Formats: sequence, C-alpha cells, structure tokens
Amino acid sequence: MARAPIDAQALAQSGADALRRGDARTARASFERVIDSGQANARSYIGLADACRRLGDAPPALAAVDKALSTEPRNLVALILKADLLVGLGDTRAAASFYQFAVRVAPPADEMPAALRDEVNRARTMCERYAGEFGAFLEDRLVRHGLGNGRSTARFRQSLDLLLGRKKTYFQQPNIFFFPELPQIQFYDRENFPWLDDVEAVTADIRDELKAVAVDDPRSFVPYVQRVPGRPHRDLAGLENNPNWSAYYMWKDGEIVLDHAARCPKTLTALAKAPQVWAKNRSPSVLFSLLRPGAWIPPHTGLTNTRLICHLPLIVPPGCALRVGNDTRVPVEGKAWVFDDTMEHEAWNRSAHARVILLFEIWRPELTEEERGLVAAMFEAIDAYSGEKPAWSI
Repeated sequence: MARAPIDAQALAQSGADALRRGDARTARASFERVIDSGQANARSYIGLADACRRLGDAPPALAAVDKALSTEPRNLVALILKADLLVGLGDTRAAASFYQFAVRVAPPADEMPAALRDEVNRARTMCERYAGEFGAFLEDRLVRHGLGNGRSTARFRQSLDLLLGRKKTYFQQPNIFFFPELPQIQFYDRENFPWLDDVEAVTADIRDELKAVAVDDPRSFVPYVQRVPGRPHRDLAGLENNPNWSAYYMWKDGEIVLDHAARCPKTLTALAKAPQVWAKNRSPSVLFSLLRPGAWIPPHTGLTNTRLICHLPLIVPPGCALRVGNDTRVPVEGKAWVFDDTMEHEAWNRSAHARVILLFEIWRPELTEEERGLVAAMFEAIDAYSGEKPAWSI
C-alpha cells in the first residue's frame, strides 16, 4: 500500500515549533517522519539530533548530526551540536576539535543572526577553556622536565603560546624589499647592541636638545605621513598630513637636514657607534617622533627587513605603548629598544600629554658587510633606472 504523501516543509516547521515549546518528543516524531519520507535536508537532521539530545538519547542524536554534517560539513549549528554531544559522552578532545572548527569557519559576527552569534561565542569560550586545561597540563609536565625562565625556554614558551592559540603567528611583511633567510624576531634582545649604552647615557642631553627645538621652532615638526605628489593616496587611518604624528628630522632619507642637525649635535654624536644604514636617497633617517595626546598609529609594516628600528624614549606620559606582533611594551624614558618594523606593529598615546622618542635605523646584525653593500648598491641602481628620487619613508 502506497504511503500517503506528506508536506515535509510543514512537518519540519512543526518539529521546530515543538522544540521551541520544549516538547522534544513531538519534535522527534515530526523530524523522523520527514526523514522517513526521503525529503530530509541538513536542517531536518539537526532538528532530530537536537530532539534526541534533549531526550537523553545520544546514539541517534550523533547519527543524525553526522548525517547533517555529511550534507553540510561547515554547518555551524551542526558542528556545535556535535561538540556538545561529545562533551556529554566525555570525549572532550574530540569536542574541542569541533568547537575549534566552528569558530574557524564562522563568518564575521555582524554577518550572523544574534542566536547563532551567541552559539559561536559559546564555542569560542569552550575552546578557551579546553586550551587552558591543555596548557596547564603541558606546563606542569614541562616544568617537571626542566622548563625554566632562561632565554631558550622563553623562546620555547612562545612556541607553546602559538600552539595553544594564545598568540598569533606574525611574519615579516616588508612593503618594498624582502631579504630571505633572516630570523623572525619582534623585539631584539637588548644585550645584542652594547653600543646602546652610550646612547642611553646621554638621554638627558638629547632630551634637552629636543625641548629646545620644540619650544623655539615647533613648526619644524612635520606630519610623519605626508602625501607624495604623483603617488597613490595612502592615508593611514587619517594620519596623512596630520600633525598628531609628527617628526623633527636631523637626517631624512639619506640626506642631512643641516639646520636641524646643527641644533642637535649631542644627539647625532651619541649615534656615532650605531651601525646606521647608509643607502643613497633612503638612509639614514634620524628623527624625534612625536605622538600627540590621544593619537594612535594603526597596525602597519615597514619597507624592508634589511634594517631594524631603534627607539630611545625621551618623554613618555602614562598610557603609551608599542605593540610589535604579539609583544606589547610600555616605553620607559632612557631605555632603548630595537625591533623589526616589517612585523605588524602599532603604537598609541592614551594620555593628555605628548610622547616623544628618538627614532633611528640600523642594519640587521645578521647581514654581512658584503650583503649590506649589495643592498645599498641595489637601491642606488633602482634609482638610476627610474631616473628620479624614490618615494621613501622610514
């Protein structure tokens, strides 16, 4: 005897309504009828899985959600439901993999309905919980194995943070020129640059020169990001031609700014032992970098990974910081640091006062003298070919 046709869509809607009322038994019967009719889709299987889960019947719930995922492998509701079922069975490792996948494939929050957004957030919370438990387990085992606080273990701890999703992997992303086989280091160890001691030792003198030019000639500070005629518009979060991020150059793009340099002799003398980059039309650049109250330099990357950037903080009110990759540091007056600006970085001044640093560039220590000469010659050859001075900025 032929089975009477059913309205699968209406029956599925009836099952969904029953779930909303909390009537899991009626919902299960409705979805089973849809499936028996051969007209089921992923949503029908998800509905059956949810009804069975509420009834405490795990095996058919898992079978139904697996059918849904075989049809739509990236269905967020099915992925999270599968994870929830695995939690109920005590298989938290497998559950974590489904929560993680759901978070990874989820669209941006503003593209999801509120209910689904809440579920994805719950999945994210579960991921963080399991990562915390897993991390604590690893830490305990590794401490017993000898994990300490030395330099090598500090690097290993970074690898653990990446493994556990605590940190993101950042790589060099120079905008102009990439030199291969160089280490991916965000902030360099201070001990690698003993000549910085001489720079730090005259911080007070450098600050005095800064204050003198800032008081006597405040207009000599020019916006750091300037529009270059004939070049693409590259506004950086409203900072183009904006004095909120300003610079007072003593050297700029390989050329000395004579009147500025004459006013800051102690500053330039302090850099005598620094391995500054020399490349025609490009380097060195030496400047006082001023960030006004409330200013923010958004995430960006520098031009070439053949150089590193040095900061000597001179005037630092509370609320200032620099993030390079995963590492966020608070500047301290008179304490220099060296970082790779081809790693994504940003800076901010959340105070009511200006922040000023001395900024200059040096060769990467990993480059040989021959390589440094070749890099400088290459840039000079590029300029000879183009016949014009490059659009360059430190």
